[in-house]
Parts: sequence; C-alpha cells; structure tokens
Amino acid sequence: MSDCPDPKGSVGAFLCRAGQHLRAAAIENPRLEARLLLSTAMEVDSTALLRDPRAPVPEQAASRFAAMLNRRLAHEPMAFVLGHQGFWTLDLLVSPATLIPRADSEAIVEAALQGPTPSRVLDLGTGTGCLLLAVLSEHSGAFGVGVDLSPEAAALAAENARRNGLAARAVFLAGSWAESLAGSFDLVLSNPPYIESAAIPGLMPEVAVHEPARALDGGADGLDAYRLITADLPRLLAPSGRAVLELGQGQVPAVAELARSAGLAVLGTHADLGGVERALILQRR
Repeated sequence: MSDCPDPKGSVGAFLCRAGQHLRAAAIENPRLEARLLLSTAMEVDSTALLRDPRAPVPEQAASRFAAMLNRRLAHEPMAFVLGHQGFWTLDLLVSPATLIPRADSEAIVEAALQGPTPSRVLDLGTGTGCLLLAVLSEHSGAFGVGVDLSPEAAALAAENARRNGLAARAVFLAGSWAESLAGSFDLVLSNPPYIESAAIPGLMPEVAVHEPARALDGGADGLDAYRLITADLPRLLAPSGRAVLELGQGQVPAVAELARSAGLAVLGTHADLGGVERALILQRR
C-alpha cells in the first residue's frame, strides 16, 4: 500500500490507511466508510474530519476505530458496526437479530401513505420496526402493533419506538406472524422473508453471513411466508382495509395469485427507486 502524506497518528493518515485496507477488502466507497468509522470513533461530525486532516486522533478514539475497522474488513455490515441506520425520517438501532432497513423498503411506506388514513396498523415480521414506525410518524392519530418471531427483534423495535418518540402509539410482540392476534386492522404491512433457500449462500457476505437467516429464507420458491400471510389477511383486515407487502424482484405474479386465491383484491404495485415493483397493494373485498 502506498504511503500516506499526513503525519502518523493524524486524521488524514488514519483515513488514508483505512481507505486502502477497505479498498483491498473490496468494500465499496472505502473513503466514505473510513470517514464514517473515524467520525463515530471520535464522536464528531464526519465533515469535521476534513477541516484539519493533520489533527491528531486521540488514543481512545484510535482504539475504537481499529476495532470497528476490523469488523468492517470482515464484511460485517456497516450498520451493525455503527449500531444504527437511517430509514425514512427515522434513526433506528440495529442488531444481528434483525434485517438492516434498506432504502428499497421505503417503497412500502410510500405505497401505504397513498391509501386512506389508517387508525390501526399491523406490521408482520417487524424487525427493527422500520415500516410501522415510519407510517406512524406520518399519521399522528394511528396506533400500531408489530410482531416478530424473535423476542430480541421485538425488544429492539420497542426501543426504536421510544427513540423516535412513538412509544405511546406502538406495541411490539414476539410471536409467529398473526397467530396470537384478534381484531381487525385498517392497514397491514409486511416485509417477509422472500429469498429462495438455495440462493442465500450466494448473497454478498454482509447479508449471507451476518443478517438473520430466518428473516431472509422464503423457502424453496421464496413464497412460504406469503402463503401464510395472504391466507390470514381476510380475517386481519377491516372492511376495505389494505395490506402492503414487500416483494422480491419478479414475484408480483406469484404473490398476486396467492392473494386472489385468498379472496383479496389486488389494487396494484409500487416501484422502488431502482424501478423494481417492490410493493404489492391488496384490499379486503
């Protein structure tokens, strides 16, 4: 690796060397990630690092930075290393108990917000709570329930509700889909596991190794969770209630057919920023 021009122990030197190591590990955007890691370790804004690249890095911050950099070089997801992730207008805690919220999933929120204003919202497989909390943040009169198979995920989602000032309007439960729920909801959200089992080992290591398999594995054809959810939606949805489900690429026809077979009306789809039909919008007939 080439020499770094700034003095040893300086911000510039740390960023230079970290960028080189990250690039060698085939990490995308190595300079940006180096800045994020160092700013977190030093507890300063990332733009502040660029003002004085010759400034020294305190010893404790250097130790924190080294530990965080090693985790990232092992392809642990950046969000897990930092401990949080932005989604919609929220800042959410993350952990290996949950999937990391992704920008693609904001299409689910967009689709939900285009429908009628809900009073009661259900989020199945809530993870960090990102979908439910984003919708609640936009509908001040709504109350929500999030369910996740993992007690750790449900606890994390509850903490995210507190962190974002939404705890009074959200409750999170550990359970298998909607098995323990009664009553009806105006809006049901879900980002279920939808990746075919055989495809998971071929995913990038950040996903295949570090994110929870139960939240990824949709069975042999990727549709196991959709079969359960669509079958349950008629009893969960209020009259004219809507459901918005996240889909993998190319899954619209298959999941739409499952929904129609369960007696639901398919209202349409909503694409993510990449043009993928990411959200399927359903309604109780």
